[in-house]
Amino acid sequence: MKDGCTPRPSGGDPGRATVGGVSAGAGSVAALLTMKSARGLFRRAIAHSVPGLHSTPALARQVTAAFADRLGAAAPTSEALRDIDPWHLAAELTSFNAGLHSHRESWGRLTETGTALCPVVDGEVLSKTPWPALTGARASGTELLVGHARDEFRYFSVMSGRYGTFTEEDAHAALELHAPRPDGTRAYRAAFPEELVETVYSDALFRMPSQKLAEANAAAGGTSYLFELCWVAPALGGALGACHSLDLPLAFGTLDSPVGTQLIGEEPTPEAVALSREPQEAWVRFVTTGDAAWAAHRPGGHLTRVLDTESKTLPYPEQVSRQIWEGHFPAPFDLP
Repeated sequence: MKDGCTPRPSGGDPGRATVGGVSAGAGSVAALLTMKSARGLFRRAIAHSVPGLHSTPALARQVTAAFADRLGAAAPTSEALRDIDPWHLAAELTSFNAGLHSHRESWGRLTETGTALCPVVDGEVLSKTPWPALTGARASGTELLVGHARDEFRYFSVMSGRYGTFTEEDAHAALELHAPRPDGTRAYRAAFPEELVETVYSDALFRMPSQKLAEANAAAGGTSYLFELCWVAPALGGALGACHSLDLPLAFGTLDSPVGTQLIGEEPTPEAVALSREPQEAWVRFVTTGDAAWAAHRPGGHLTRVLDTESKTLPYPEQVSRQIWEGHFPAPFDLP
């Protein structure tokens, strides 16, 4: 060190720490927003496609015990699971999720989601789900960049071979599982006679949890920037629509990644490259300044950045769904 020079700290600015996540990672970010133990550890948060999935302790204990047994772990504890190879853990979880329907009588509604593991509302680490915690003044708002894709569930329906084949039985099951009570079923049937199943699952699993997180964070005194991705994935002749995970390669600029090539194609179009710049620049600007470069999403206004070939800031596009869910939050799954 030269004379007269002051050493500079390594790393970034702790006053601008930002947490971010997509899908399940966005669920973790939403949980962190309301956890007392996480207060003061970050200033800003980014969450893409926030899932509305939480579990009660009673259900979580049963699910964890079954998964630990599948892995051959000595006990359903973090200590017993810690040394299992992560790749083996991930592969077994995928198989475990695929077989959830066999536990329908024991675990109830959770088995219809395709996801066994989710944050647990234990009353201690996570006192409530994020939405009522923020709107009920149990947590303070922060600077939040949050959003979802327009056709979230399309990826799952196309990849499972079910797209265009949903029956009345499927519609009844989707509404029974996810429609808000008491009028959600009637409202969904009246508003969405076409693609009813996809709309219900897109809303319940990702769209409404994301939009309501933006509203709740603003109500808690934070600043929320909401987006909806409406650009159609070019792969499979556009059948995927603006689907779940499409925002990932766009936001990270990884158009040539496995996910990018699956959804966009081996050779990204100039349109894809141009669109990708906006979420990348929004992330950088938001992390640096707390401003995503479009109008904030506030109660009554609901302004939203619609990401497309020509992006625009508009009133929230899914107003019908928002009205169906008015006054309702995704509730934790519990034992039947």
